[in-house]
Amino acid sequence: LPPLFLNLAIAIGCLVYLSWLSKAMFIALLIFLAVSVMSWMLPERKAKRFLGVAREQWSILVDHFRSMTEGGKELKLHRQRRAAFLSQHLLGSARAFRNDSVKAGSIYAMDNTWSQVLYFVVIVVMLFAFPNLIGGVSQMVLTGFALTVLYLRGPMVNLMNIIPYFSAAQVSHKAIAELGLSLTGAGVEEPEAPLHFDPDPLWRSLALQQVTHKYYREKENGNFSLGPIDLVFQRGELVFIVGGNGSGKTTLVKLLTGLYAPEKGTIRVDDQNITDETRESYRQYFTAVFADFYLFPELLGLTDPNLDERARAYISQLELDRKVELHDHKLSTTELSFGQRKRLALLTAFLEDRQIYVFDEWSAGQDPYFKE
Repeated sequence: LPPLFLNLAIAIGCLVYLSWLSKAMFIALLIFLAVSVMSWMLPERKAKRFLGVAREQWSILVDHFRSMTEGGKELKLHRQRRAAFLSQHLLGSARAFRNDSVKAGSIYAMDNTWSQVLYFVVIVVMLFAFPNLIGGVSQMVLTGFALTVLYLRGPMVNLMNIIPYFSAAQVSHKAIAELGLSLTGAGVEEPEAPLHFDPDPLWRSLALQQVTHKYYREKENGNFSLGPIDLVFQRGELVFIVGGNGSGKTTLVKLLTGLYAPEKGTIRVDDQNITDETRESYRQYFTAVFADFYLFPELLGLTDPNLDERARAYISQLELDRKVELHDHKLSTTELSFGQRKRLALLTAFLEDRQIYVFDEWSAGQDPYFKE
């Protein structure tokens, strides 16, 4: 942005000076520049499309990098799988990303060259054609025009070089927006924005009324549909949700916790209907440990003045005190076994101490003692 504004200011200053020298020549120059800009913008759109495709290939490539790092053991143990992964997936995506990026860069390079050629054409036309087309132009005005336009070339070239960065930024921003990554699900995250309501510690019941949810399942025809579900949870109950793999248990839990919005039906807490506006407030009822949990090394967002003391007590109870220490709300390490990391996730849930606890197969990976 600083180079953009700096060069833009210089360009505007030069154009104002040119309009002062000769309004007729300035108008003719603007018409010629408008035609030049149009001839530049058409290829630029094509370059932006290549940037969009390259951005998609980059996302695929990152997934392959993740597979390579997280599945390294399996790749080392299976030679054919490793060869197929490298040749068919990793290298294929890398080539596609490279090719689309090179195409976009080539178009921008040709566009930049074309704009520079047009620039000198403008000077030639201005010096040799304008005096015949526009009468009464003195040699001094022509000289001033020529020198100013030549000086203007530097800022204009810089502006042209900046545009590809903004095009790439637009493509990336669009990709982020399509993820729906705003944590509130309704725009930019605003940590200080007030909630529509605070969770009621004396709530009585939570009800799902005719709730349904659908989503497409890969490599299968049709949609997976859950519901309609009518279900009531009472305060103080201990509820187990059971079912086979793929039956929709996790989907139901994400609907229940407000991570998914029901396509049909309503969720109610006592007499309060949960809507898109109140869903963020509703989520504050829950603390959860999901099967695919992420463990933050810092105890974020917790304001208890005795937090470290409580956390150390839980760490001791979970028999992790020999491996994990706590300093200034930060865990000394999260490089532990899967079962131990799950116990640390349970520690975070205990410290949050919300109204409703949700555990997605927490006991999987725990020995009998910790299951008990």
